Amino acid sequence: MYKNKVVLKKVAKGRKRKRIRKKIGGTLERPRVHVFKSNRYIYTQAVDDENGSILASASTLEKEFKDKNKNYKNISACKNLGEMFVERLKKKKIERVVFDRGIYPYHGRIKALAEAMRKGGLIF
Repeated sequence: MYKNKVVLKKVAKGRKRKRIRKKIGGTLERPRVHVFKSNRYIYTQAVDDENGSILASASTLEKEFKDKNKNYKNISACKNLGEMFVERLKKKKIERVVFDRGIYPYHGRIKALAEAMRKGGLIF
């Protein structure tokens, strides 16, 4: 049976997510920081997997971010997003996290985001 390439890519991405999530999990003391990268924006959120709740989130789509930055798709925007996200986690007294890069390789914008979070004081 012929399958559409889009469907095949979605299935492959789902398998990758499932494989990574087997190894990575977040708790209330050490939440999982999940990153999603679309073609236009980047979203991050701290997730407590035990209770299934989101503790904090930040994205390049927010008005607070757009006021400070012109561009929201490059590496410098990811660094600014990481700094903004660290501030929100510090307000909630979260210092240790588990970084979940999702299906994306650890380079470019994802790496810049992670390094900015480490520079801000998060431990992972």
